[in-house]
Amino acid sequence: MRADASAKQLFLRHALLPGGWACDVLLSIENGFVTSVAENASSAGAEIISGVALPGLPNLHSHAFQRGMAGLTEIRGATQDSFWTWRQLMYRFLDALTPDDVEAIATFAYAEMLEAGFTSVAEFHYLHHDEHGRPYADLGEMAGRLAAAANATGIGITLLPSFYNFSSFGGAAAIHGQRRFTNDPTRFLALLEKSRAAIAGVDDAVIGIAPHSLRAITPATLHEVLASFPHGPVHIHVAEQVKEVEDCVAWSGQTPVAWLLDHESVDQRWVLIHATHMTVEEAAGVAASGATIGLCPLTEASLGDGIFAGPSFLNAGGRFGVGTDSNIEITAPGELKQLEYSQRLRYRIRNVVARNEGQSTGRALYEHALAGGARAVGRAVGSLAVGQRADLVVLDLAHPDLAAVSGDRWLDAYTFVAGRSAISAVWVAGRQVVEAGRHRRHASIVARYQRTMKRLVDL
Repeated sequence: MRADASAKQLFLRHALLPGGWACDVLLSIENGFVTSVAENASSAGAEIISGVALPGLPNLHSHAFQRGMAGLTEIRGATQDSFWTWRQLMYRFLDALTPDDVEAIATFAYAEMLEAGFTSVAEFHYLHHDEHGRPYADLGEMAGRLAAAANATGIGITLLPSFYNFSSFGGAAAIHGQRRFTNDPTRFLALLEKSRAAIAGVDDAVIGIAPHSLRAITPATLHEVLASFPHGPVHIHVAEQVKEVEDCVAWSGQTPVAWLLDHESVDQRWVLIHATHMTVEEAAGVAASGATIGLCPLTEASLGDGIFAGPSFLNAGGRFGVGTDSNIEITAPGELKQLEYSQRLRYRIRNVVARNEGQSTGRALYEHALAGGARAVGRAVGSLAVGQRADLVVLDLAHPDLAAVSGDRWLDAYTFVAGRSAISAVWVAGRQVVEAGRHRRHASIVARYQRTMKRLVDL
């Protein structure tokens, strides 16, 4: 589903622009990008959009194949369940996945993201090899399946092949369940080039890298990979779990965040995923570096990771975005709501992300996630402005929760009350991909996903 190459104009009755709310906005679009923005304009000759137009939200962290696991890990085991027991279940699930399965699941997940208010995705991709751990004849086989899913749905994609070399800190050998992930630096860099080629046919796609975590690499292998990739996004899981932090201290004498800040040139192209367990000093260091924190509140709650220390990071001027991670529930407003509500539970106060008297929490959450998400995906997205990709999420003003309010209250109602049910249409690169709340290929995408999941669950 490629961007519409023709020039077009969209007339937005209400829109959130970089300078605030505006009425009667005329967007001129060429090759999927905004070429001019005029307020209080005439609608003559333009396609009229009557709802509330928001810039599309970037999803800065997804493992698409895990959408197929949603709801399958909610039975208590013989021991106290944790992230680590969940991981064993995940390893068993992916044992059976074929490239066709991954494409079907990813296509369904990406269509859901579009229906739920995300218009681009950073895909943290670590399922590289076959079920025996052998590389496919084409090293980029699985990357090609994700590219096909992006093309089928129209979502903007930043593909982040994950570098996974070891099982734990200090270079411990990978275990059986990780055999489909692992590469040495030489093969990983070859995989990176195959992945770059795989997304070449996807409009405006971006390639990045994702060293999986400090426990899955060593300083030497990390340095080798980073030296070969001097430009573009770098994403890494860090300080997600208490055990991870403890193991890192036992290995290096430092916590994961402190180690990264001291040993790597962490800057604006870095995205630290989760960073659940940071000290106040580490939060200030990350904020000063310009790196983005990637928060996945629904997954972090599902896995019992803990609650991010929002106030200290915000007080330091830190940047964050949100992602869907394990895709247990795909909803842009739901991730924002879970983020704010987790802060309220931790600190026992309300309206935490909004920092100034009279500020809307819904708008504060949304604008933080726009800015951080755009930086994380490395693409010209996140605002309705000249030079930006024409990605819009349109809210239905006839929705009961939006009908009696206006301005920032629209975002408060969308985030905390109506959720994704308020979305009527979504545009990516000037092409409408969602109408009446459904992806235009919804029926066929769902049917393929259902066939795939029935086979997998019956195995």
